[in-house]
Amino acid sequence: MSEKKLLVACEFSGIVREAFKKRGWDAWSCDLLDTEIQGQHLRNHVEDIINDGWDIMIAHPPCTHLAVSGARWFKDKKKEQEDALRFVQFLMDAPIERICIENPISIISSRIRKPDQIIQPWQFGHGEVKATCLWLKNLPLLKPSKVVDGREARVHKCSPSLNRWKERSRTYTGIAEAMAEQWVLKG
Repeated sequence: MSEKKLLVACEFSGIVREAFKKRGWDAWSCDLLDTEIQGQHLRNHVEDIINDGWDIMIAHPPCTHLAVSGARWFKDKKKEQEDALRFVQFLMDAPIERICIENPISIISSRIRKPDQIIQPWQFGHGEVKATCLWLKNLPLLKPSKVVDGREARVHKCSPSLNRWKERSRTYTGIAEAMAEQWVLKG
């Protein structure tokens, strides 16, 4: 069996990449930023590598102009929204057999299509609330792997800072582990 290739698009943290890597995948993250966890990371535009023969892509497109948490500013950023939606559609249309697009509750649901699944961190071992939408292509729904008590909205309470967006955008390790465990390819 040949090693399976995973692209984690728009991931600077390395969390999802490393969850798959420890299960034997040829896993790569790609972002315009450096990675926080050293490993196989391409500091590049995803457009430049999307056709490189990936078996799965998990993409985290920037939510700045998409998330409904910023709805009060929507009227002032129509062009940015259109550009962000075009990028999401580009990722969804990528020539990759299995795709997951991850984003918070956003206008993707009304402008492109509804998500296949909405998950919460507390379903995967983290006692927190942060609704996360998954748009899936040829991947099964994620099954909760470790339901825990606690329903704190920690990421929503982050103090304003230059890095607030980074703190809010990192994938929870329990969710990354569930993806790597459940999205196994046969053959």
